[in-house]
Amino acid sequence: MSKIQPLADRVLIKPAAAEEKTVGGIIIPDSAKEKPLRGEVLAVGNGTKDEEMVLKAGDRVLYGKYAGTELELDGEKFLIMRQSDVLAKIN
Repeated sequence: MSKIQPLADRVLIKPAAAEEKTVGGIIIPDSAKEKPLRGEVLAVGNGTKDEEMVLKAGDRVLYGKYAGTELELDGEKFLIMRQSDVLAKIN
């Protein structure tokens, strides 16, 4: 993902795919699915003088339900958010 380079304390995240769920044989449409709250960090900024970057590309993370700004590039959806909006790293 070399087309987008986050600045300062921001990170670029590729959200995990929403899980396919069925209820009694009924497939729930994409519009009704819960947004995933986890993803993979694709790129990070350089940090700020007050906050060094602890995340790096390749980290799998959890983030808040309303965190970040959604953007779409070449048909793929991404999130860009501040490092402080990330709740945890998944080991």
